[in-house]
Amino acid sequence: MANTLQTLSDGDITRRALAIFHNKLKFIKTTDRQYDKKFPGEGVKNGGSILIRDPNQFTVRSGATMNVNDISESSQTMTVATQRGVDMPSFTTLEKTMSVQDFEERYLEPAMSRLAAECESIYMTNSYRDVYNLTGTPATTPASLLAVRKAGARLSQNLAPDDGRSFIADSDSMINVLDALNTYFHKSSDIEKSFSEGKLGHAAGFDWYESNMVPNHTNGTRDDTTPVTDTSAGTFVNGATTLVTTGFDNADTLKKGDIFTIGDTTDGVMAINLETKAEYGYLQQFVVTADKTLDSTDTIAISPTIYTSGAKQNMSLKGTAGSMALINTTGGGSGASSLIKPQNLAYHRDAFAIAFADLHMEPGERMTQEVIEGVPMRIWHGSDIINDKFFTRIDVVFGTKTLRPEWADRVRG
Repeated sequence: MANTLQTLSDGDITRRALAIFHNKLKFIKTTDRQYDKKFPGEGVKNGGSILIRDPNQFTVRSGATMNVNDISESSQTMTVATQRGVDMPSFTTLEKTMSVQDFEERYLEPAMSRLAAECESIYMTNSYRDVYNLTGTPATTPASLLAVRKAGARLSQNLAPDDGRSFIADSDSMINVLDALNTYFHKSSDIEKSFSEGKLGHAAGFDWYESNMVPNHTNGTRDDTTPVTDTSAGTFVNGATTLVTTGFDNADTLKKGDIFTIGDTTDGVMAINLETKAEYGYLQQFVVTADKTLDSTDTIAISPTIYTSGAKQNMSLKGTAGSMALINTTGGGSGASSLIKPQNLAYHRDAFAIAFADLHMEPGERMTQEVIEGVPMRIWHGSDIINDKFFTRIDVVFGTKTLRPEWADRVRG
């Protein structure tokens, strides 16, 4: 019998669709996937979640006398509530005699490409907006290996492990740097991976990937440096996730994902070594965590959480701890409102996490579910006996979480 769509079992179709989908993934494959196993077996309802514990932080005593650390454990919640799917066109009995090759080329390949692109885009957008590190000149396209090396240095300064690092960038950025790096990308092992994983090669401590799913960021409209932090309102209290500010123009906006610094290297908020607490020679960067239309005096939601002392200390106040200028850096410094630029990312695998979950399988329905490397996909078939048609829907459900934003960096020129 000819190898037609009619001869394929439901499981065959699901496995073929999932294999194509999985092969299209780049960003997802290079991040933390250990939480897939938290949602096994019977499926998860939309909104299912798990708690992920943060690493504990300790201080080191001096001398023989004990000083027991007072550990305050914290955790983050990953919610699996993002369901995406593709609904295939209906097939008549006659159309089901098409060859398997035609079915894959005309239907499965474009459908799975679109579904993979949607999942990657959602994940990358959720991820970059949590990243407060930015190296290079804002709003400038990377033009050399130096841009990636700077990102690697920033990850190392934030204690990210040397292995498991990836760099993913848009096509324009890759064009600017690849010519000088051809010698890095011609080892047989790299060529093999370029076909199987979409990997371009390894350079400057990173596996390199090119993706058209790298999201753009549009800055808010604030374009001056007059706003200042209001320290009289208790801005720099340990555990603070907001900044009280004054001096904004009414109706100025900040967008989730905007990056800024506070003050300067004489009087400002400085980055530190997270283990030794020694001060680096550059300002701590912050990211806005929620869109905001501003009044002249307002409160901004920010990350990282402020800790200026104790085991969790992640920044230091230098010079005068009074009012300090708030300076936007994502768009090229002050004066770059509403600027749109791709958000290339250098990151360690454990900076970001994604978890896929089984979907509910209704008894008696024509459903199949298959799993490849922790990624489950469900296909549900139905029919219209009046019009002699068959319907198919393909679904995945997942959740994402940024676990270690300090282990990622937005890369500019």
